[in-house]
Amino acid sequence: MTKFDYFIILADMRTGSNFLESNLNAVDGLSCLGEAFNPGFIGYPMQEALCGISLDQREADPQKLLDAIKAADGLCGFRFFHNHDPRVLDICLADPCCAKIVLTRNPLDTYVSLKIAQATGQWKLTNATHAKNQRISFDPDEFTNHLRAMQDFQTMLLHRLQITGQTAFFIGYDDLQDIAVLNGLAAFLGLPARLANLDRKLKKQNPAPFADKVSNLAEMESALRGIDPFGLSRTPNFEPRKGPAIPTYMAAARTGLIYMPLRSGPQDVIADWFFALDDAPPITDFSQKSLRQWQSDHTPFRRFTVLRHPVARAHAAFCDHILTTGDGHYPHLRATLRKVHKLPIPEGGPDLDHPGDYDPAAHRTGFLAFLEFLCSNLAGQTSVRVDAAWASQLTLLQGMAQVALPDVILHEDDIPSALPLLAAQVGRPDAPLPRLAAHRHGYWLAAVYDPVIEATARTAYARDYETFGFTNWR
Repeated sequence: MTKFDYFIILADMRTGSNFLESNLNAVDGLSCLGEAFNPGFIGYPMQEALCGISLDQREADPQKLLDAIKAADGLCGFRFFHNHDPRVLDICLADPCCAKIVLTRNPLDTYVSLKIAQATGQWKLTNATHAKNQRISFDPDEFTNHLRAMQDFQTMLLHRLQITGQTAFFIGYDDLQDIAVLNGLAAFLGLPARLANLDRKLKKQNPAPFADKVSNLAEMESALRGIDPFGLSRTPNFEPRKGPAIPTYMAAARTGLIYMPLRSGPQDVIADWFFALDDAPPITDFSQKSLRQWQSDHTPFRRFTVLRHPVARAHAAFCDHILTTGDGHYPHLRATLRKVHKLPIPEGGPDLDHPGDYDPAAHRTGFLAFLEFLCSNLAGQTSVRVDAAWASQLTLLQGMAQVALPDVILHEDDIPSALPLLAAQVGRPDAPLPRLAAHRHGYWLAAVYDPVIEATARTAYARDYETFGFTNWR
């Protein structure tokens, strides 16, 4: 008795899936039934039905064909490419009784092979004397899209297997010529039978070097030098994910505008403008239910958020929650930062409006130390939580996406010109001009800001700078 009810070969065109299928069909008790869920045909071109299920029946309910495949004699399965029926992929990846076989090949090889097959019309080769050869032209943009599609598919497969606690049998194109590997696949599937020889009816197509297959080889080599397969240019992200923080959302009392704030941003400015807009306090304390109801009652509406420069935002978080000891400060976290991370700030916290002995030099030292802490904190290198008050704005926006993204993202400097335009779009051309006001302790930042602070903020918030196009604070 096998370990699985059926199997799926997760591959792509020109990865050797036909050769793998022919060899699996040579194993006693195994049957691979072609591309069962190809959108254009069922199993194989020109075939009208598979396991008694017609193409129309499969389209109406793919589960019927899956059930028929499981009920067929022996252990049966099929080949599945990234552009096949996504309904089937969801079913199979969630089913531990479905064996997953992941077949991969060098993306450049698959691209060139696919282009040649499209040009010659030859998709299978059983007699080498009938081989059709043609040199193709390498298209950098086309290859980039091809590579991205393959990588996205493989990344998605790995993630889905991880979150469901499953494993797959991974096999590369070059492994297809190793009979021991194919017999290992039979063992993985729970079959006692083994191959004595490889089925070599299918012949390898286009075995020539790239120089004989690509007409613009120099251009291809130049384009490939610009591709970063190891992600050397990426900005690493170890920051914990955040939720959508719906209770912090703020809507105008009557006008169809809702503000989705990013903590340590210009909330006070937006709240004051909403009050002036409708001569009433804004609506707050949303839940998912009340948010849906508000949107239903205020069509048309616009959702917006406002980005603050990372230096100014980190400074606001530092002053409001760490440095001072008034409303909004985090006493336990403040104590931890002083004791464990040696943050050089006064024990009692200065009154920034009446600083006494606390001067700009001390403020610069403390703020710079906080930015250096953020470099480690946002990279997941400390035991201290990544609070929403200083989490990256990109992470907070990604959290919002769990419910709904803002359809307008403004930079803080755009507030005076952009908010009246938004109001006009929802029927309020008479909207008052908003007042752009800096954070209440912004003068302290102006007194201490320098290139070192800017550079440290860029290290801590690299993804925000990269994504939202921030330049120096001033």
